[in-house]
Amino acid sequence: MNKKDFYYNLPKHLIAHSPLLKRTDSRLMLLDRKSGTYKHQKFTDILELLKSGDCLVINDTKVIPARLFGQIMDSVHTNIEMLLHREIGEDRWEVLCKPGRKCKPKAKILLANDSIIATVESVQADGVVIVTFEYDGDFDDLLNIYGAVPLPPYIKETSNLERYNTVYAENKGSVAAPTAGLHFTHEILKNLQEKGVNIVRLTLHVGLGTFRPVNEEIIENHRMHREYYEIPENTADIINRTKSEGGRIIAVGTTCCRTLETCADDDGFVRADTGNTDIFIYPGHKFKAIDGLLTNFHIPESTLIMLVSAFCGRENILKAYEAAVAEEYRFYSFGDAMLIL
Repeated sequence: MNKKDFYYNLPKHLIAHSPLLKRTDSRLMLLDRKSGTYKHQKFTDILELLKSGDCLVINDTKVIPARLFGQIMDSVHTNIEMLLHREIGEDRWEVLCKPGRKCKPKAKILLANDSIIATVESVQADGVVIVTFEYDGDFDDLLNIYGAVPLPPYIKETSNLERYNTVYAENKGSVAAPTAGLHFTHEILKNLQEKGVNIVRLTLHVGLGTFRPVNEEIIENHRMHREYYEIPENTADIINRTKSEGGRIIAVGTTCCRTLETCADDDGFVRADTGNTDIFIYPGHKFKAIDGLLTNFHIPESTLIMLVSAFCGRENILKAYEAAVAEEYRFYSFGDAMLIL
């Protein structure tokens, strides 16, 4: 398939630059994946749309202040920006550097007001840099003091950064939020549980793939970066019991979807597991684990719109997006939601 098959025209004024006053004030488009029909609703209507016996799967990853600034220790002390991606060993990380051409093997970089020294081990073919960190004290504390949250460029509001994490975020490690979960409050989750909806957690640390566009014209040639995930035993047990009893598995966001599809067998039962996934879901993928997907409205020609097109059909998605534009929904991270059932 061609990348251009997933293009749609989005007026810039529909991009949500900041969050709404209340998380639950978002709109919700309900999309039938089989017929392609849709309804315009409110996010709070999710209390009626989910049923007793359903299982809602949430991603409890937490965004870390993963941007660090400093200088390369060379004759001219070149300024550098470093984006942490994934910890691969004790004090060893995959990172992105800007300007990347300056980050050569054996280069030393002073970061965080000289509190951290990064030594470049190697530079991968895709531009990812392997570094080793040296520091005194606690690395997380240094990140909290000197690091910055790597917000997407279209987010202009930076005074309320806790809104860029879900209310259930716990496990630190993401460089971007699993944004479908930003609409939930503790009250909504409690009300769903009281209705009989099981809510289970997994972790997928959102990585560099979020920032990397699809550069291949033929999308099958695109390669995803690996991202770390965990599915606890209890989560797998509840998902599998729900499936056995005829309940629906509703993934909150593409991160949950990708994790579950990575760990599902041909019958849709998932295994408790820890590992890394580079699964790329696009039309033609046979879904095994999920029956529904709560998601936001995604960037044209992105891997995310390709995933929802795989779940619902490209024509259905593009028609629904056209309607969302006409109705002036809010798009991207702080935008409105879509529930595909």
